[in-house]
Amino acid sequence: MKTVRISDAEWEVMDLLWERSPRATNEIVELLGAQSGWKPRTIRTLLERLAQKGAVKVLADGRREFVPAVSRQSCLRQESRSFIQKVFRAEPASFLLHLIKETKLSREEIDQLKQLLSEKEK
Repeated sequence: MKTVRISDAEWEVMDLLWERSPRATNEIVELLGAQSGWKPRTIRTLLERLAQKGAVKVLADGRREFVPAVSRQSCLRQESRSFIQKVFRAEPASFLLHLIKETKLSREEIDQLKQLLSEKEK
């Protein structure tokens, strides 16, 4: 799957589609309207933008249903890279060190980190 940049508002739409798809336009409008208070026109505009970007596909079955055309993982990867580039000047290690210092970790999470670091050493 390809990677596209999506806005914060577009993430809300994509979350619904990653959770379950296909979803009809009316269902998306109803769910997002209730969650966010957005007007139907705003939600339809977001859907059209996502379709233009290639993030969603429109199923041609008469109901105008949408499915993701990009995976959550590829979008997370893109957003992570962008964030690290912008905030940590493309230094992932600085980001990881900051995150570890600022996060309360369970014993299990610490063990997982140790395992990952051990594998990286090899």
